[in-house]
Amino acid sequence: MNYNRKRTMFINFIKRYCKNKLAIAGFIVLVLISLFVIILPPLLTYSEAEIDPLAFGSPPSGTHLLGGDDVGRDVFSRLVYGGRVSLFVGLISTFVSVLIGIPLGILAAYYRGILENIIMRLSDIFMSFPSIILILFLVSIFGPSIITVTVVIGVLGWPLFARLIFGTVLSIREKDYIEGAVAIGETVSSIILKYILPNAIAPILIQITFRIAAAIVLESSLSFLGMGVQPPAASWGNMLYNAQSITILTEKPWMWLPPGIALIVTILSINFVGNGLRDALDPKTKIS
Repeated sequence: MNYNRKRTMFINFIKRYCKNKLAIAGFIVLVLISLFVIILPPLLTYSEAEIDPLAFGSPPSGTHLLGGDDVGRDVFSRLVYGGRVSLFVGLISTFVSVLIGIPLGILAAYYRGILENIIMRLSDIFMSFPSIILILFLVSIFGPSIITVTVVIGVLGWPLFARLIFGTVLSIREKDYIEGAVAIGETVSSIILKYILPNAIAPILIQITFRIAAAIVLESSLSFLGMGVQPPAASWGNMLYNAQSITILTEKPWMWLPPGIALIVTILSINFVGNGLRDALDPKTKIS
């Protein structure tokens, strides 16, 4: 019976999600981009750092599909490798935020008291600082690199998930089935894993999608400012950073349009998926 109920809920979720055409389009585009940046790099003629003297600022051609940059590197290759880096930072930094924020939020909501005060005030302190300023400060201390940027964005993002799960667990812990689980002697870890997390997963999934998009934008902003992923490694942000001069902006659009368009399409697709999840997980959504 329980299996049938879960199966029905999953089918209803799929039906609700499929009603949102933008969400479907966003999901398809994300899958294609992911396959693009994972499968294509080994098949490319040029690496992200390889310099071709003949490609110095060259326009798109049969040899270089998107032309060459200001030092002779293949723009198409850097676009592919840069996409891999940007998605890596978005996914892993969000995973770090979830890994820190969810347990802390659950502990604060379940045990309350002094533990709640410590965790919630700590999250207030983290959220009181302008994130980009704090990230720039920390990156300047530890040195700009893919790992540093990923960890810093992830660590500074945990209050968002802690506060989200905190509010959700506060309402769930008062339910009759939680009191029943306590009465029959269920352990705290069992109650959290079997009863609390499954009922709190919906808002977490929605927030994860939006956080991935925000992390990609943050990484691109840092790289654009020269404090993120450092050349010769490519990211969409530092590709834009290398194309700041008026000459490049006006006369060599192949150096900045591809990463700019890739960023816009990726962020929009992730947000469309997040909106679709939000609507699909809302039980009030009607199924036609």
